[in-house]
Amino acid sequence: MTDSTPGPTPASTPPAPLTPAEDKQWASFAHFGGVLLFVPSLIIYLLFKDRGALTRQESKEALNFQITYLIAWLALTIVASILGAIFVVIGLWPLAQLLNFLPFLLYLANAALSIVGGLKVNSGAAYRYPVALRLIK
Repeated sequence: MTDSTPGPTPASTPPAPLTPAEDKQWASFAHFGGVLLFVPSLIIYLLFKDRGALTRQESKEALNFQITYLIAWLALTIVASILGAIFVVIGLWPLAQLLNFLPFLLYLANAALSIVGGLKVNSGAAYRYPVALRLIK
């Protein structure tokens, strides 16, 4: 009779470090992903932070900015909704409509800064967003 108990499982090897070209590529993708909000930069940070220094630095920067954007968008949406409701009640309908457009303008600024960040990193430079809470150290 043979023993069918499995032996010890081999330890998994850590993933290989990124080449300089891959490091720059993933760092750029972390910024470009900002067009889709925080998910791409979060995934890139979690998967590649230990494989490339540039990717760790830039995906962290992009993720911090996306978190900042999300907080700002949420606050602006709440304030715009409350003020919009007040303006509707007092008869300032056009001003209420304008307030509803502000979160979209904030998204356009997010997308523009994300693209600028991606282009800057792709050209070989580091990028720091003009406004970002540094929540992830």
